[in-house]
Amino acid sequence: MLPTDNIVALATPSGAGAIGIIRISGKDTIELVAPFFKSVHDKNLSEQKTHTIHLGHIVDGQTTLDKALVSVFKGPNSYTGEDVVEISCHGSPYIQQQIIQLFLRNGCRTANAGEFTLRAFLNGKLDLSQAEAVADLISADNAASHQIAMQQMRGGFSNEIKKLREELLNFASLIELELDFSEEDVEFADRSKFKDLLDRISSVLKGLIDSFAVGNVIKNGIPVAIVGEPNVGKSTLLNALLNEERALVSEIAGTTRDTIEDEISIGGIGFRFIDTAGIRQTEDRVEEMGIQRTFDKIDKSQVVIYLVDSAQLIAGDNEQLNRLIEQIQNKHPQKAVLTVVNKIDQLNDQERAAISKQLKKGLLLSAKTGEGLAELQAKLLNFVNTGALKNNQTIVTNSRHYDALLKALEEIEKVQHGMQSGISGDLLAIDIRQALFHFGEITGEITSDDLLGNIFANFCIGK
Repeated sequence: MLPTDNIVALATPSGAGAIGIIRISGKDTIELVAPFFKSVHDKNLSEQKTHTIHLGHIVDGQTTLDKALVSVFKGPNSYTGEDVVEISCHGSPYIQQQIIQLFLRNGCRTANAGEFTLRAFLNGKLDLSQAEAVADLISADNAASHQIAMQQMRGGFSNEIKKLREELLNFASLIELELDFSEEDVEFADRSKFKDLLDRISSVLKGLIDSFAVGNVIKNGIPVAIVGEPNVGKSTLLNALLNEERALVSEIAGTTRDTIEDEISIGGIGFRFIDTAGIRQTEDRVEEMGIQRTFDKIDKSQVVIYLVDSAQLIAGDNEQLNRLIEQIQNKHPQKAVLTVVNKIDQLNDQERAAISKQLKKGLLLSAKTGEGLAELQAKLLNFVNTGALKNNQTIVTNSRHYDALLKALEEIEKVQHGMQSGISGDLLAIDIRQALFHFGEITGEITSDDLLGNIFANFCIGK
């Protein structure tokens, strides 16, 4: 059964601010709020049209709690599909709590995490993938993740899945119908067209599954470890990338004893840069622990910037450089390692030319002056396949969707194999039903209370 009781929560972040928005939703919301709202124009809130805003005072008996704007949304034309009232009050935490407690004493209960969006899903205002996109949109911290969340919330991903599911369901119905006429040995489903459909579904699923690799890094940010020997300018480079003094910079080798992390957006993609302890032989126990953490961060990063002092290359001391790069690539052959020669502001033209000739891959940079910084950012962007993003293609970012797509593809491949083997329609129907089940899991046509609980538990209370 759909919940119909009235729920209330603060929809804006807690704490002091210019305004706070208190959201109330349920079958009796407007009638519940009306006695506690005194319009400056003597309007009865219960008689007002949907999607209207009214100025007045929130009162508790003879006590005026605040002057506020009250927005009225009548179901089913509201976010939740129920009657919804939003009270825009002043942003004092005291005022917000007084208003919330007023309605808790008068027919409301506190909303659970994500319950407003859950009701929107249950009332058919959003499908499940669109509802999940709401949380992604709230947490989006760069242009790319915002773009993907908006596309999903508008139904781009779910529409694609629904269309495939509908076509597969049509063929499944015909095959099921054949089972009722098994003695007549008739075929209602055109096997050649069915084969073409399976090939197309398989191709689309593989494309969506492949997009998860890009979607995951866009959503969570790309971890980039800045490594190298002590005093090569790792902290200076981090500060230059962040455009702030985030890491302590000193001429004393071994200043960074632990990892320092911060995130910025480059070209709309989030990158999480990790400044690590310099790698060298040391008797200092604390520094040695920092160096071990450096190797741990290398393991967990997707891109490694190996920073080298230009003076080291001019002196012909490449042994440590080559050894570490070889060590990283042997352990992680798929990991992107970018060699960056720092402090080129200290070189003359002849020395720069000599290093450029010596350096087959990588780039020259001065973290101190910023020279080469834009080229470094461009190279980092090249590690992310943004082609699908630029072409506005559907990109999967949700691990639950990814898992369901993998399972659906597995079932589609079973159906394809069954078609090639000439198995009976009843066995084909079993695998088709399983594929349809996994499609339905994505959009919410097939759900369980446990699934919904896990999804909406990650939402904030007022959404």
